[in-house]
Amino acid sequence: MASAAEQLAANINFAAFAKATDLQKRIWFTLIALVVYRVGTFIPIPGIDPAAFANAFQQQAGGILGMMNTLGGGAIERMAVFALNVMPYISASIIIQLMATSVPSLERLKKEGEVGRKQLNQYTRYLTLVLAIFQSYGIAIGLQSSAGIVTNPGLFFVASTVITLTGGTMFLMWLGEQVTARGVGNGISLIIFAGIIAELPRVLFQTLALARTGDINPFAIFLLGAVLLGVIIFVVFIERSLRRLVVQYPKRQVAGGGISMGERSFLPLKINTAGVIPPIFASSLLLLPTTVISFMGMQTNPPDWMQTFETYFAYGRPGHMILYAVGIIFFCFFYTSIVFNPEETADNLRKYGGFLPGIRPGKKTAEYLDYVLTRLTVIGAAYITAVCLFPEILASAYSVPFYLGGTSLLIVVSVTLDTVAQIQSHLVAHQYEGLIKRSKLRGASGGPVKK
Repeated sequence: MASAAEQLAANINFAAFAKATDLQKRIWFTLIALVVYRVGTFIPIPGIDPAAFANAFQQQAGGILGMMNTLGGGAIERMAVFALNVMPYISASIIIQLMATSVPSLERLKKEGEVGRKQLNQYTRYLTLVLAIFQSYGIAIGLQSSAGIVTNPGLFFVASTVITLTGGTMFLMWLGEQVTARGVGNGISLIIFAGIIAELPRVLFQTLALARTGDINPFAIFLLGAVLLGVIIFVVFIERSLRRLVVQYPKRQVAGGGISMGERSFLPLKINTAGVIPPIFASSLLLLPTTVISFMGMQTNPPDWMQTFETYFAYGRPGHMILYAVGIIFFCFFYTSIVFNPEETADNLRKYGGFLPGIRPGKKTAEYLDYVLTRLTVIGAAYITAVCLFPEILASAYSVPFYLGGTSLLIVVSVTLDTVAQIQSHLVAHQYEGLIKRSKLRGASGGPVKK
């Protein structure tokens, strides 16, 4: 039987949305923030020749820069102020979360609740600043060493580039936090989502143009399109799949001498508990060293070690895909262990009198939860790895310059589902508020409320 929340969600319509003024404000705020982000991807940094950089970019667009450009909404192709996007912030989050499991002081902060979480977030911001400065400095040196791209090379160009790119990343970090707090959905994920969606029409038209001129086999495009459609359906199915564990609550005595009947509820465990975080984390770690190397590769005569790196670890190469798969699997288990603590969940169930039928409360419950979650994570890790790599392997085999691969699809579908779920939860909360207000009015008037 459907719960009260599910019944309310089933009755949601446009009339309920029209009455939810707070939700409308949140959606408008989110849309305006994303428009601001898109405007920033068209503002180039000072001191470069756009035509010369566009020519140099086209020579490197088939590799890691092409994927970064798609995730960044075309900001790298134009060398805009948001060229670094939010990747330094994501890398900083990885490092802080890793340190929170090994450094005692950070581990204590993690257990201090909201206060500790705010302090860890502050450390993440500081580390984001450091990483952004490092990456922007590498980009500035790479651009300056490339012939004809920088109009006036020198210390001033390096300083202005570092300040501009670092400022763009810090602004996007702040904008993402504002969207999370005052908008709808996760702000950082929505920024990446907006960049991918914005580049989708242009990439599609370019691919179709290559097929029309005969540079690409039309059958390859049809096959890739069919695979991407199947991936979307598969992602939606898995992301909405749950493993429900039955939780039983015993009979208890209530005020007035009565006894409440035992209740039964469910503990939902997602197959993909980590969500879209593992591919983003793995991508950001791979992008951190390759960003500087790719820009250095614009030089006329790159060194031998750089050519070797490009041969084995460039985007689409077997070395890159192997490291990417290993990173995804690692972060699936790592991030799942962060977001779901079996021991803490077992303690909470015991505090409120709940238990899993046939499982002893306490340590045995925690062991059983860890047993189930580990096996779900194995399935989830295999699912994410297949979704992220299979379309890219297919595109690489047929030489299709199509950067909306499995990672981008997973991000787009997951962020869409999460945002829709948050909108639905706001509408359900609004309907609950309406029911509470009507019940109060009914109680005050002593009769039914007229509609």
